[in-house]
Amino acid sequence: MARRPRLHEFRLIEQLRRSFGRTGPAVVRGIGDDAAVVAPPKGRQLVLTTDLLIEGVHFDLRTASVEDVGYKAAIANLSDIAAMGARPEQALVSVALPPSCTVPHVLRLYKGIMNACRPHRVALIGGDTSASPRGLFLSLTVTGSIPAGTALRRDGARVGDLLYVTGTLGDSLAGLRLLSRRGQGAGPLKASERRFLIDRHRRPIAQVRLGQTLSALRLASAAIDLSDGLSGDLRHLCEQSRVGAEIDEAALPFSPALRAYARSSQADPVAFALQGGEDYELLFTVHPAKQRMLQRTARRAGRRVTRIGVIRPKAFGLLIRETTGLLRRLPATSYVHFHHAPSE
Repeated sequence: MARRPRLHEFRLIEQLRRSFGRTGPAVVRGIGDDAAVVAPPKGRQLVLTTDLLIEGVHFDLRTASVEDVGYKAAIANLSDIAAMGARPEQALVSVALPPSCTVPHVLRLYKGIMNACRPHRVALIGGDTSASPRGLFLSLTVTGSIPAGTALRRDGARVGDLLYVTGTLGDSLAGLRLLSRRGQGAGPLKASERRFLIDRHRRPIAQVRLGQTLSALRLASAAIDLSDGLSGDLRHLCEQSRVGAEIDEAALPFSPALRAYARSSQADPVAFALQGGEDYELLFTVHPAKQRMLQRTARRAGRRVTRIGVIRPKAFGLLIRETTGLLRRLPATSYVHFHHAPSE
C-alpha cells in the first residue's frame, strides 16, 4: 500500500510558491518573506475583503471536492470586490489542515483558488498554514483597487431608484439540493438541467467586469453581491441606505433549469431566489434617467440584467408584489450566522 505524502510546513509553502506564486509588477515581494510588499497604484484607493470558510458550516466535502471549495472561496472574495466596482489584484490564503489532508489535497485546493483568480490576473502573494485537529479551515483575503472616490457602496440608494439584478437567481440552492439528494425522487430532470444547476453551485462566476463598468460609468447608485440570498442582501442594502423597497415577483429572473427543478419538486422558484445564497450575482440600484444606458451597456457586455423592483421610502418597508397584485412583507429567509433559524 502506497504511503501518503506527509505535510511539512516549509516544504509545502515552497511547493505552493513554485506552483502558484507567479506575480506581476505591482508585487514588490510575494511569498517567501514575513510579509508581502505591493506598490499601490497611483490615484487609486485600496479595496480589501476577507472570508472564512469552515468545513461543516460553509461546505461539505461529501458534496464538493477540495478544488470546488478553493474555487468558491475565491469567488466569494472576488464577488465582494465586484460589488464595490473594483479591480481585484492580490490574494492571501490561510489554511488549517486536518490530519487526513495530504499534499495532493492541498495542491488541488490551491488549484481551485487560482482557477478562479487567474482570469482576473489576481496574484497569490502570501498567507499562512496550520494544523487543524478536525476539519478544514480556509481563509482568503483579496485586495483590489479603484479610482479614488468611485467605489460602489450600500448606502447610495435613493427613493425612486430602480432595483436590478444580474443573471438568474436561486440556481445555486437548487444545485446544492440536488447534490445533497434532497432534490431526488421529486421528478425527472434532463441531464443538462441537473448539470447546469450543480455547476452554478460548484462553479459560480463573480461579476467582476460588470461591477467595474457600473462604477466607471457611474451607472449604479448602490450595490451588493448576492451571497446570502435576495431577501437578506436587499435588507443590508436598504438598511445602509435608510430606504424601503418593493420587489416585483413576476420580474424575478429564473433559469429554465430552475423552473424545471421547481416543477419537478413541486417547489416555488421565488423561495429559491429569496433564500438561496451563493448565486454571487449583483444587486444594484440605478437612477431612472440611467436605465437606457445601463441596458445598452449590458447588451454590449453580453450580460443579463433584470429590473426587479424600485426603492421606496423607509416607512414603506420591504414588500414583494405577488403576481396577483397583492403586496406582502418580504420574508427574512436568508442564512444568518449564529442563528439556528432565519431571524425576523
